[in-house]
Amino acid sequence: MVSGIMAREIERKFLVSSKSYRHLAEPVYYRQGYLSTDKERIVRVRIEGDKAYLTVKGATNGITRIEYEYEIPMAEAEQMLEELCRKPIIEKDRYKIENDGMVWEVDEFHGLNEGLVVAEVHLNREDQELSKPEWIGEEVSHEPKYFSSSLVQNPYSKW
Repeated sequence: MVSGIMAREIERKFLVSSKSYRHLAEPVYYRQGYLSTDKERIVRVRIEGDKAYLTVKGATNGITRIEYEYEIPMAEAEQMLEELCRKPIIEKDRYKIENDGMVWEVDEFHGLNEGLVVAEVHLNREDQELSKPEWIGEEVSHEPKYFSSSLVQNPYSKW
């Protein structure tokens, strides 16, 4: 197991207003599940292309939270997703797009969350200036229903 690095994740999240981002990057398929969705401590298993990770996140304070991430063996991640994680498993295509020196991650969800498209950007500080691409819509950073961990309990198709 690779040792995790503690970091403060500062993230803003937005709805996406058009599909014009699609030609800017190739998507990578993600599968992720949750061992814990307690808002004080989220534990996620994720397969991202040909890598697998175990992530532990603390409670969100504003748009900041503590995060630890560890690379884990693929076979173990697959077994955890199948046997231990809450259902449904979150499936999505992620596009990583550079814009004005920042990387935007656009997630197109599948399965019970089909139709939901959300973009997020990680910041160095909460008050950091942000240049939004033209395909960015309404900000939803403070709306927990858009967190992937919430989509397990309350999928987009049931809104």
